[in-house]
Amino acid sequence: MTDSGTPLRVLSYNVRSMRDDVQALASVIRACRPDVLCVQEAPRFLRWRTQLARLARESGLVYACGGRTTHGPALLVALGVDVLGVSEFRFRKAPGLHARGLAVADCRKAGSRFRVASMHLGLREEERERNVTDALAALGDARPLVLAGDVNEPPGGPAWRLLHDAGLRDAYAAARWGEELTFSSASPRRRIDAVFASAGVTVERCGVPTVLEGVDPGRLVAATDHRPLLAELQLP
Repeated sequence: MTDSGTPLRVLSYNVRSMRDDVQALASVIRACRPDVLCVQEAPRFLRWRTQLARLARESGLVYACGGRTTHGPALLVALGVDVLGVSEFRFRKAPGLHARGLAVADCRKAGSRFRVASMHLGLREEERERNVTDALAALGDARPLVLAGDVNEPPGGPAWRLLHDAGLRDAYAAARWGEELTFSSASPRRRIDAVFASAGVTVERCGVPTVLEGVDPGRLVAATDHRPLLAELQLP
């Protein structure tokens, strides 16, 4: 996407409201060197803005949008990414279920424009399908598009199929790299986190990093209950 062929690095990470070791969390994010960090379960309550600002500062990133305003999803970006505009959406809420939402940013890196969004789908199948329908309506037809987050179900489920039918490809399936399983960080058994890319976005590689320079593997467990999912993409 640039003259030197530098990829766009998108990291999807459920940070469990920063209830764990924040220094470990920040060290993992720094080692992944993301251009865009798609956060799920960002802090939503007391001093949530201060906590997100701390995460951005210690990770070497800048807060873009989301958090309490989207019921958890948030976006942080590197200094080399221009944020042209942001949007925050709240999904339809069913009685007795957690509120959900979507953080969206229109960005530019080295002259290439793209839309990126962070999501966290519900725990029930029918809720996840409704969340995806709401997310697709909110995102519109802007392309190229990168959508990342905690899907809360394994590949092949209804939410994955809806996203596939909308033209969004599972980046890990397109170019496998590193490890597959994202949950839990202590005992990985499921792949429930994903990066999805629209037509026009070339997936160079995607997966859970197996080795992070300067990061002890134990810090992945200390940081949060999910493992980080990193995608390297080329934009048109």
